[in-house]
Amino acid sequence: MNDASPLSAAKKCPHCGFWSRWQQKSDDVCERCGQLLDPVRNRSEQRREEEAKAPLPQFMLLEIKPEDKGLVRFFKQIIRSGQLAFAATVSFILWFLTLAAG
Repeated sequence: MNDASPLSAAKKCPHCGFWSRWQQKSDDVCERCGQLLDPVRNRSEQRREEEAKAPLPQFMLLEIKPEDKGLVRFFKQIIRSGQLAFAATVSFILWFLTLAAG
């Protein structure tokens, strides 16, 4: 760990024990052995990205088909808006409870 500035961070490699510069990113690697400095966080972020890219299950949103007529599309849009508002409300409540629990 050469040229260390006063505000630089370092992390001990869980594989070889060498202290390496650490920019607090999940993909930072050890300067000696090249292994990830925080492999648990890296796996967690990759899993979170995969879950975010996964499509919503069909039961979550009412499907609006192109062949639906105007009035049917209108009512399906209202139902879909209600579903999304409900999901947002439940998500907010869960977030608040998690925040309150500490």
